[in-house]
Amino acid sequence: MGKVTGFMEYERLEEGYKPVPERLKHYKEFVVGLDDSQAKLQAARCMDCGTPFCNSGCPVNNIIPDFNDLVYQADWKNAITVLHSTNNFPEFTGRICPAPCEAACTLNVNGEAVGIKSIEHAIIDKAWAEGWVQPQPPRIKTGKKVAVVGSGPAGMAAAQQLARAGHDVTLFEKNDRIGGLLRYGIPDFKMEKSHIDRRVEQMKAEGVVFRTGVMVGELPKDSKVTNWARETVTPEQLQKDFDAVLLTGGSEQSRDLPVPGRDLDGIHFAMEFLPQQNKVNAGDKLKGQLRADGKHVIVIGGGDTGSDCVGTSNRHGAVSVTQFEVMPQPPEVENKPLVWPYWPLKLRTSSSHEEGCTREFAISTKAFKGDKGKVTGLTTVHVEMKDGKLVEIPGTEKDYKADMVLLAMGFVNPVASILDGFGVEKDARGNAKASTDFTGGYATNVPKVFAAGDMRRGQSLVVWAIREGRQAARSVDEFLMGFSDLPR
Repeated sequence: MGKVTGFMEYERLEEGYKPVPERLKHYKEFVVGLDDSQAKLQAARCMDCGTPFCNSGCPVNNIIPDFNDLVYQADWKNAITVLHSTNNFPEFTGRICPAPCEAACTLNVNGEAVGIKSIEHAIIDKAWAEGWVQPQPPRIKTGKKVAVVGSGPAGMAAAQQLARAGHDVTLFEKNDRIGGLLRYGIPDFKMEKSHIDRRVEQMKAEGVVFRTGVMVGELPKDSKVTNWARETVTPEQLQKDFDAVLLTGGSEQSRDLPVPGRDLDGIHFAMEFLPQQNKVNAGDKLKGQLRADGKHVIVIGGGDTGSDCVGTSNRHGAVSVTQFEVMPQPPEVENKPLVWPYWPLKLRTSSSHEEGCTREFAISTKAFKGDKGKVTGLTTVHVEMKDGKLVEIPGTEKDYKADMVLLAMGFVNPVASILDGFGVEKDARGNAKASTDFTGGYATNVPKVFAAGDMRRGQSLVVWAIREGRQAARSVDEFLMGFSDLPR
């Protein structure tokens, strides 16, 4: 490495945040990234550890020690080349990935991990600023046509890879803009949508055709899934018009909470609430936007989506925000000798929590209470784990005031009607059934129909979506051409 003793000389430096009162006034990003000199010293902390567990800890297998070394040597242009060799969109992962690579870092065994995510963030931002991110159109066209359905990170990664291989790629998106859950699930204060827009322009120059507002198949009439489609295309038409079809839609079926009072007004899925604010930020006019102004907000679900609801509610001007998590509070510090190099269970406090939020753990909602059809509160009980099951603790019932309840308990599966429309076999969880084998990987039971990302693996991370999109692109290319030079 550039400096063998760097990990002993330099402390880990976290990216900074703008002050809470300032950032609550807007929906723009507020992370203060590393400057060149800071990134150089952080990269110097990367050890010559022999076996870089960070590589395998990263779902896209980023070649982390190499780009760290290049940043230390101030060779930023080669650093972005190395980073792009495994990751189509490091500006996405550098902002919203939880960084499993850092959990796997050898330094993390008994110290502070290398700040891999912050270095990645610095590399891609510098690459865009310097004009090093350019379209890579194919030299030879194959004449093969591929439809990619779903424009989230899996679909974008697959479409870009397939276009660079010379295929004619059309990317279908049911909503009015490209990006899937990156666009309408991730708040702008975590990732501004200009990052998606400039990748779309790059991909257009590479030959990808984008068709927004097009629903492939049908949604059930009672579906709560976001859909701003203007037209519909049947699965049969895609199978007729294209040589291969790759399904990369999100796992959008939200987990519900069927307890008494669920039908009261004021109880909404997170994915009814979050997309509306992103549309308003983009300049759209919405009638009847769900807002938390002046309300006591309860967010049920302790994950990232719940945290996003907390941050958005605070920006609306909620009177109070309380977040429920049914599982017990995890330890503040993980048992590193026990869990390293795997992703640890520990208490994670997001920037949204720091902006104002009461967190309750080991708590379950028994019923919603209301007046004149509107939610006014809920009744809870504390729970504990016994014999592998959560059981209620007698005498711990409590009532909470709530003018708005946001359900953010995760997603159970993709919309079943889409898979049914193609006749795709589903696994036990309702996802598209497709293996990841090297030969014929990501192929479904339906000829020339493939599936990847959340559509295949269920709700997951953006970095897993990019990985699956890239790998599926190789499988599709191999199916069409008999071989593939695309990386897997």
